[in-house]
Amino acid sequence: MVTDSTAMDRALALARDAGASGDVPVGAVVLDAAGAVVGEGRNVREVTGDPTAHAEVVALREAAASLGTWNLEGCTLVVTLEPCLMCAGALLQARISRLVFGAWDDKAGAAGSVYDVVRDRRLPYRAEVVGGVAEEAATRLLQEFFTDRR
Repeated sequence: MVTDSTAMDRALALARDAGASGDVPVGAVVLDAAGAVVGEGRNVREVTGDPTAHAEVVALREAAASLGTWNLEGCTLVVTLEPCLMCAGALLQARISRLVFGAWDDKAGAAGSVYDVVRDRRLPYRAEVVGGVAEEAATRLLQEFFTDRR
């Protein structure tokens, strides 16, 4: 069984890979209900030219393929950055039960900072949210990436 902390370590490694390839350093891991890794992803928008190729979407696609179903109820999504609106919508559509993330996104976050789509009671499905896991490491990775590009 993989813990949140161990999954976040893997997500951070994926984020570093994304940054090295020129994409914003965000990584994501999907754990099944037993805590096994069933999907991984990193930002690949720049590499693929696909505007939807955020780490979360890539990881959700891999998890769905691995499990043979779009319904990922019981699964946990672990990601280095608070999901944006698109990714929050994707994780709800996939029926992810739990979201764990590192850095808060005070510009576009949709899991508690700018919006709280993931826990919006008006929607038919909600996920548990745990923010700030390895927050310092995730934030530092993003700050270094953007500092290098400015």
